[in-house]
Amino acid sequence: MADLVRATRTDDVFTLELNRPDKRNALSIELIADLNDAIGTIENDGTIRVVILGGLGKSFCSGMDLRGVLDDAQAMSGMLLGLSEAARRLRRLPVPVIARVQGAAIGGGCGLSVVADIALTHPEARLGYPEVSLGVCPAVVAPWLIKKIGAGRARSLLLTGGTMSGQQALQLGMVDQLHPQEDLDSAALHLAHELAAGGQQAMAVTKQWLNELDGSMDDDPSITGAQLSAQVIAGSEAQERLRSILSQ
Repeated sequence: MADLVRATRTDDVFTLELNRPDKRNALSIELIADLNDAIGTIENDGTIRVVILGGLGKSFCSGMDLRGVLDDAQAMSGMLLGLSEAARRLRRLPVPVIARVQGAAIGGGCGLSVVADIALTHPEARLGYPEVSLGVCPAVVAPWLIKKIGAGRARSLLLTGGTMSGQQALQLGMVDQLHPQEDLDSAALHLAHELAAGGQQAMAVTKQWLNELDGSMDDDPSITGAQLSAQVIAGSEAQERLRSILSQ
């Protein structure tokens, strides 16, 4: 399995963990490619019953790593389209996906957490979408946030930017369960085994129908969002702000 995504299996539960702990699991081109490869393994294995998506180290995912692609519009577009693809494929897996969110889930990282069917975090976690403050457009994550918390709440959250605590994220509906940080791993695994005990076909059909009902089977918003985000990042406003931040 790929170096930047660690895959482990316990009985019927498959765990994917982003593996750049020194970078707080920031999403690079290589990590996103490895994540898509790992998702492909799940798609081709009919014996997996539940997936846990997590991150190694102190953070779940600190968002997009723009350092290597800021001057390369083509690479930037490829990175965002790759994230868009990973999000769609995670959503459409025929098994439940649990996001185990510790530390920080920012921007694209927060997007991955809301794509999951069920998200668990702890009260002290930091989640959110600060993109507009950076001169960046959160279009690639917007479709999934709208599906999770509704268009009105998503509009307010994405336009104001910033982050919130795990407790606030629970109240807003961005996450589904709150646990003490030291219990987060065991809580995710316990939930996974509960879900794995359900009917496999019933679970798959239910997920497929829910995806049909909420528009998760429509590729266009996700792909267009990635393209819009890439266009904004390539613009002078975003470039100036990001260069200032990255130079600190």
